Amino acid sequence: MTTTIIIIAVVALIALFFIGGYNRLVRLNVSVDEAFSQIEVQLKRRSDLIPNLVETVKGYAAHEKSTLDAVVAARAKSTTATSFSDVAAADGAVTQALRGLLAVTEAYPDLKASANFLSLQEELGTTENKVSFARQFYNDNVRSLNQAVKTFPGTLFAGMAKVGAREFYVVDDPQNRQAPTVKF
Repeated sequence: MTTTIIIIAVVALIALFFIGGYNRLVRLNVSVDEAFSQIEVQLKRRSDLIPNLVETVKGYAAHEKSTLDAVVAARAKSTTATSFSDVAAADGAVTQALRGLLAVTEAYPDLKASANFLSLQEELGTTENKVSFARQFYNDNVRSLNQAVKTFPGTLFAGMAKVGAREFYVVDDPQNRQAPTVKF
């Protein structure tokens, strides 16, 4: 009788160990998915601001067509990106295009004084900060998941949970690592 109880207790402990390890990896994986969704939410928010910003600039700097077209093209590409690498690449392209657009606006004092432009500029700055925080949150979650997947006992459960290491969100161009300057 005592031996049976000990065997049942050992089996129960082993089962709890496996269930706990499996559930931990699944929770970490879900957290990474959620964090990536937050990046996409903030990129969508930024993308929604771009048409208003382009229209405002267009009214003052219509002959800067190539710069405006670059922003519109980058935004269009970002709205169709679906995979992780496509979203990261499109994010970098939009950031670069916005940097160019905001650099062009330096030559237009009337534009810099426009209440509509100032409001959009402030909103864009706030959104860029949120994008940056969302990237950091994602990378923090990826770090936790990757550590769990690559260390013992997580390596035992990774295959069962169908969870693997994830890529960090990295902006390729060092210039793109900085948010566009929106201070005038």
